[in-house]
Amino acid sequence: MTKSIRLFKLLTLLQGCRRAITASAIAEQLGISERTVYRDIEALVATGAPISGEAGVGFLLQKGSTLAPLMFDQEELEALILGVRMVRGWGDPALGEAADNALSKIRAVLPDQMHYLRDISEEILLVPEYERAELLNNSPALRVAIREREKVKIDYSKLEQDEQTSRIIWPLGLVYWGKVWTLISWCEMRDDYRVFRLDRIMGLQRTNEYFEPTPERGLKHYLDNRFEC
Repeated sequence: MTKSIRLFKLLTLLQGCRRAITASAIAEQLGISERTVYRDIEALVATGAPISGEAGVGFLLQKGSTLAPLMFDQEELEALILGVRMVRGWGDPALGEAADNALSKIRAVLPDQMHYLRDISEEILLVPEYERAELLNNSPALRVAIREREKVKIDYSKLEQDEQTSRIIWPLGLVYWGKVWTLISWCEMRDDYRVFRLDRIMGLQRTNEYFEPTPERGLKHYLDNRFEC
């Protein structure tokens, strides 16, 4: 465990304590010696951390103090990098840009060592893009409709039957299966759930009509009972 990560864990531990915690208790929880605890407390106080207390009594972070949890170990950072790359590779352009922006904000506050780990992670964690434009047909508009609970009219191509249908649906959620994106919805024409592939949605129109999910007609109900495509 590096010193920077150890200091962050110590601050996080103190932030979660309502009462003073002794050096021995801190040492046991962090897996370090009491001598190291005292040195780390001194280092934090020297940088302005509002820690009160003394040896033999315990230490406490002063009330009202807030700490931004923006320190990551290597695996946590690699998980973030991979997540951003997956969104960028498999999500629509707007989501990819949002993921990049979020990562940029995190990078801006990482210490130099974490920047080094970030660079290593980017070199070894790759997510290729495969026909993203086709797989994400109408994805931005559908995400808006899902958030706003707005009914939409879609023109859908049944390739295996060489025909196209139009219907009014309640868009409930998007699911990525590794090869295709699908839309889970409630179909008013069928009065039942239907799953549509995004790459087969040939047209989409907003209706300015809205729906309200119910316990028997919503994404959670579908996932709990009929998660199949």
